[in-house]
Amino acid sequence: MWSLGQMEMAEEDNSGEEYPNEIHDYLSAFEKSLGSVDDMLKTMMSVSRSELLEKLDPLEQAKLDLVSAYTLNSMFWVYLATQGINPKDHPVKQELERIRTYMNRVKEITDKKMASKLDKGAAARFVRNALWEPKPETNPKVKASAKAKKKKTN
Repeated sequence: MWSLGQMEMAEEDNSGEEYPNEIHDYLSAFEKSLGSVDDMLKTMMSVSRSELLEKLDPLEQAKLDLVSAYTLNSMFWVYLATQGINPKDHPVKQELERIRTYMNRVKEITDKKMASKLDKGAAARFVRNALWEPKPETNPKVKASAKAKKKKTN
């Protein structure tokens, strides 16, 4: 992979001019992004797939597969763009949409799974107690004097 310095030198050699600072900023950000993708890929590749899948439940396995497929297709999208091919007119666009559909399904399943953990009894008690207001207590001295008056009259 070329470093930003090598790209600058190649650009200067080809045209004798430097490219605009805006492009430099974009290239700089792109290089950082590529570096982080490279680091993540190295981390993922350091563990065998079967070893990784053993540690995950089926839903997490599906998430991993979808993220991997989406990442690979996104990288192919970028590759097509760098080759002057419009990725919007390429089948990779439909593939990304298909993967996104499955990602939404997995999200729905995850949301349902989280919702089912709600303890309905506890929720009902919480609501009941939140809505219940105690009757205002009267002054205890007033109660005692009222009881004393009743006893005197009897």
